[in-house]
Amino acid sequence: MNDRYKDKQWREKMRIKVDVNNMFEEFIGENHGINPEEIEEMVEEINKAEQNIKKQYEDGKLGFIDLPYKQKDVVEEIKEYANKNKDKFNNFVILGIGGSALGSIALQTALNESYYNEKESSPNIYVPDNVDPDNFKSLLETLDLEKTVFNVISKSGTTAETMSLFMIARKAVEDVVGKNNISKHFIATTSKDSGYLREIAKKEDFKMFYIPENVGGRFSVLTPVGLVFAAFVGIDIDELLAGASYMKEICSSSNIWENPAYLNGLLQYLAYKKGKVMSVMMPYSNSLKDMADWYRQLWAESLGKEKNRDGEVVNVGPTPIKALGATDQHSQAQLYMEGPFDKVVNFIEVLEFDNDLKIPDIYEDIKGVSYLREKSLTDLINTEKKATELALTKRERLNNTIIVPKVNEFTVGQLFYLLELQTAFVGELFNINAYNQPGVELGKNYTYGVFGREGYEEMKEEYNLRPEKKDEYII
Repeated sequence: MNDRYKDKQWREKMRIKVDVNNMFEEFIGENHGINPEEIEEMVEEINKAEQNIKKQYEDGKLGFIDLPYKQKDVVEEIKEYANKNKDKFNNFVILGIGGSALGSIALQTALNESYYNEKESSPNIYVPDNVDPDNFKSLLETLDLEKTVFNVISKSGTTAETMSLFMIARKAVEDVVGKNNISKHFIATTSKDSGYLREIAKKEDFKMFYIPENVGGRFSVLTPVGLVFAAFVGIDIDELLAGASYMKEICSSSNIWENPAYLNGLLQYLAYKKGKVMSVMMPYSNSLKDMADWYRQLWAESLGKEKNRDGEVVNVGPTPIKALGATDQHSQAQLYMEGPFDKVVNFIEVLEFDNDLKIPDIYEDIKGVSYLREKSLTDLINTEKKATELALTKRERLNNTIIVPKVNEFTVGQLFYLLELQTAFVGELFNINAYNQPGVELGKNYTYGVFGREGYEEMKEEYNLRPEKKDEYII
């Protein structure tokens, strides 16, 4: 751990920037590009969106905005607990789903070595993120449960997937360590004031960390949801939050041309209005590949809505797609280059990698590979990114680039905050509630009814009355 993030010059060197040149008609052409005048014509909508965000923040509804700098006591508690307990366990398992898992996966992939669990690091990290019975049974049989701690993450304690896995894990741990020793193997990350997980945790004497009530799951990575595991595996959570705070400062400007979250959000919105209804996140870095997965939930669940705030049916929302450069140049890029003009490609480019490999000076006489001699993999991956960017631009395909100087806690904190604020801003432009998920709740409610949860009897009846499928359509 260090406090390099307190040095102004280092912070500026690590500043993330957003290159939106290739969103404009000057580079893309007038058929699909955006004219700067279109932004000037949006002044009223921009101001309204900004004021709505400020109003919701002042009303205490946008807790993610406060996370970078209002968790000092929580952060100290997390660090103290992690330092005291991390050497006691070989395995740290996150029992959560969706927003309770994806941010942590993105953090682990970004900030620890690629094959972390294979390098005798401790504790190893496991995130099942599903209720697949084969997968979870295999995990429990693989782990030494005496040396395993589970972080159970659910604000309400009613999340069927999370609580089912917890109940199975609890029984498995009890079978190994005995009933009196269960408590040290579980952490509950939940609501401070209510919920069934809180009730269970108090009964079982589990260590508890709390998710702020005004922070939804997909915006929660910088709460104990992500910070507890991060502290256990040596991620500098002070620097992570400092990066988010730095980006908050950058994005404090009301001038759309000086605020990267607002400018890129506005361009995404204008592109959507022009029929670019798909949003591809394509990092050219394996360490950021799961950031695309996290972004996919953030974008889809926040912006995909049936009704606007006035109750009108609008059925809006860009479809997010995750990709990885250079891997997906060989699987998806053909579609992006020559398929429908319905996408915005959002690149992430890393300027400096932690390591580099030089290609040996061999096979000079083999023309098809000799050109690679003495080049580096950093040069190769970044040249491929720039070449793909140019190819898309030449084909009039909208694209932009988030430029990351180096992947570390400070820049990852910036990236999380940038994308969260951008999402909030786009939600205001669409005039929707970016913080609920009524479409997800319907499917959950059917499940509750079928499984006999009290209060969901009508959902069970509706489920049982669903139309019978025709055998002739099952071939």
